[in-house]
Amino acid sequence: MARYAVEFRRSADKDLRRLAPTVQRRVLLAAETLASNPRPSGCRKLQGSENAFRIRVGDYRIIYLWMTWLIVAIERVRHRREVYR
Repeated sequence: MARYAVEFRRSADKDLRRLAPTVQRRVLLAAETLASNPRPSGCRKLQGSENAFRIRVGDYRIIYLWMTWLIVAIERVRHRREVYR
């Protein structure tokens, strides 16, 4: 199975730095798993987009794009009440 490169966009990197250290670790672990499986159980496809998905990490959501050329681009990491705004 191919391994994907996981990239944090600038906005996602900023979001990540604002989180508490314990939440940061959990988000990074979840993002690492996307390298081997970009569609883990529990992921949801976002409506209105061809290749945008989300995964849950507690009360936080990781919004990412799954590219066909072996890249998973993480767009946002925010609390569930703020992530879709």
